[in-house]
Amino acid sequence: MNNTVYNWQLKRAMPYKYQEARPDKQIAWVFDTNKCIACQTCTVACKNAWTAGKGQEYMFWNNVETKPWGFYPLGWDVRLLEKLGPQTWDGDKYTGKTIFEAASYGEEMLGILPDEEDYQYPNIGEDEVSSAIKESDFIRMPQQPWMFYLQRICNHCTYPACLAACPRKSIYKRKEDGIVLIDQARCRGYRECVRGCPYKKPFFRAYTGKSEKCVGCYPAIEQGKQTQCVVTCIGRIRLAGFLSRYDKAREDNPIDYLVHVKKIALPLYPQFGLEPNVYYIPPINAPDAFNKQLFGPGAPKAVEAYRRAVEDKNLVGLLMLFGATEQITHSFKVDGGIGDGKIFSYDSSRAEIVRVPLKEPVIIRSEYDAERDVYRHSVT
Repeated sequence: MNNTVYNWQLKRAMPYKYQEARPDKQIAWVFDTNKCIACQTCTVACKNAWTAGKGQEYMFWNNVETKPWGFYPLGWDVRLLEKLGPQTWDGDKYTGKTIFEAASYGEEMLGILPDEEDYQYPNIGEDEVSSAIKESDFIRMPQQPWMFYLQRICNHCTYPACLAACPRKSIYKRKEDGIVLIDQARCRGYRECVRGCPYKKPFFRAYTGKSEKCVGCYPAIEQGKQTQCVVTCIGRIRLAGFLSRYDKAREDNPIDYLVHVKKIALPLYPQFGLEPNVYYIPPINAPDAFNKQLFGPGAPKAVEAYRRAVEDKNLVGLLMLFGATEQITHSFKVDGGIGDGKIFSYDSSRAEIVRVPLKEPVIIRSEYDAERDVYRHSVT
C-alpha cells in the first residue's frame, strides 16, 4: 500500500511505498559540470577502491558520460523518459507523473531492465557534439554545436526506487547519514533494484548472484571525510557535505547555500520523483530546453546565477572551496572582498579546516632566473 510523502523538488506530495522517514543527516554532493574535463580520474579511483573484484569488471559506480549522446548503460535515461510520457511543470511545481505514479497495475514503479549488451559501451558518445560541424564553423557562446560532461554516481535518494522495488527488503537507507546500502546477506539477486532505479546505479554481479551499488564511501563519511570521487577530482568540480531539510536550510552550510539558498545546484531528472541527493550546476553552454529536461525548470536561473557568480562573494568562496580539503565542511564564513578575501571552512565542532583565497594569486616569473642562471622556456 502506497503512502503519501512530500517531495520538495517537485513542490508537491506523491505516492511512495513507505512512509516519509528523512534521515538525521543527508549526505549530498554538488557537481559543477562546467569545470569537468572528463579525465575519468574519479571513475578509475572509484573502480580501484570498490569494484576491482571478479564479476565487477563492468561495474562503474562512478562514470562520466558526454551529453547529449553518451549513456551508461545504453539509453538509460531516454528510454525511460519516452515511457514516462509528458513531464509538465506549472512554474516550479511538477504536474506530470513520477515513475511511481506511472507504474502499471501490479508494479511498484515504471522501470526498465537493461540488456547485458547495454553495458558493453561505457564510453559511447564520448566527446561527440550535438550536431554535425559544418565547414567554416567556429566556437560561439553559447556554443553550437555543444556538448558537456555529466558525472554520475548513486544519488542516495530520499525516496529510492531500488529500496521500494526490492522484494527482499535487503536495501536500506541509513538514518545517520542517508546513505543507501544493500544488505548482501539478504540479497537474492532478483535484479528488481536494477529494473527500478531510473539512474541505473545498482548492478547485478553474476559471480556472487547478488546486486551491488555505490556505498557512498561510508567509511570515509564516518570519519568526517569526503568521498573518493570527490578528493581525487583533478578539476575540483565536486563537493560533498550534509544537506539540511528543505524547510531548515542554513546559509552557513555549503551544500544548503548552493542548493536551497542560491538554487544554483539542481537535481538530475527531478521528475522521476526520487528526490535525488546529487546536485548539478548546469552547463552554461547547453540550450535551456535541454537543461530544463535534465535539471528542471530552475536551470536557466541557475545558469544565470553561475554567470554572475562574481557578484556574490559567498558563491565565489564556495566554488573555490571545491577540492580544497578532504574533510567535510559543515559551515563556512567569507571574510573580505573578492579581490583580497578568504573563505574559512569549519568542521562539525567549529574547528577551522582550511582557508582559501577568493582569488588565486597570479605569479609571473621572469624568463631569466639569475639565481640559478637558467632560462625558462614554454614547452607546451
